[in-house]
Amino acid sequence: MRFSGTLLALLLVTAPAIAAPQRIVSLGPCLDTDVIHLADRAQIAALSHWAADPNASTISEMAKGLPITRETAEEVILFRPDLVLASRHSSLATRNALSRLNVHTELFTEPQTVEESLAQVRRIALLVGHEDRGEEMVARIQQALTAAAPPPGARPVTAIIFQRFGFSTGARSLVGEMIQRTGFINVAARYGLKSWGYIPLEPVIADPPEALLAGAVVEGMPTWADRVLRHPALAAVGPRMKRITFPDTLFNCGGPVLIQAAQVMAAGRRSITGEK
Repeated sequence: MRFSGTLLALLLVTAPAIAAPQRIVSLGPCLDTDVIHLADRAQIAALSHWAADPNASTISEMAKGLPITRETAEEVILFRPDLVLASRHSSLATRNALSRLNVHTELFTEPQTVEESLAQVRRIALLVGHEDRGEEMVARIQQALTAAAPPPGARPVTAIIFQRFGFSTGARSLVGEMIQRTGFINVAARYGLKSWGYIPLEPVIADPPEALLAGAVVEGMPTWADRVLRHPALAAVGPRMKRITFPDTLFNCGGPVLIQAAQVMAAGRRSITGEK
């Protein structure tokens, strides 16, 4: 069937708009962050339990007062969701149960690049009915990345990252790309690391980078980086390797988290290079 231009325009104008979801449940810490920034608070039926943990999430204060879930199928279903956002790390049993019950569930992978992260922001914004907020968030992230970039001609600073429990990351990751964008050279490959894994202490002592980005010290809970930096063998290395506090909550997610991550990384670089 063919429609005239006038008739087609009329059909588009009179077609009912797709209703935005009113009971959104998020089953992942990074999805929590996107949802709380992009959806109306009244649309959120529940976030994952990670959202309430200040040691795991950047939105613990924003999430106060919102219900949380530990991902069991029974618990999620009780929230009567009309949209569930799940990651590939979310409970497979729960995802299968939601599928059998025909609950609208969208599955997300973990972004490995900035562009993938921006695409995820846009997709979630579309799903929750606020595309304009998605574009605004993308613009804010891009502005933060531009502001955090080193000035032309600036020398890059060699660096490695230590996450909680001693994990580090190579260049082939979202954090690895952020390190590069903010004026560092991630030298994890110097110690044999390409993606995620552990860096032994010995090669760091033998050939230290200029900067070590590691989580903040928590009273009574020393990080692996704390143990490394306090190791007697590193006493002579310390003056040549500056520690930059990079909160563990900034390691795991993209989206809005990239704004703060870019700011922290750029400030750390400037503290070494002396840039204004």
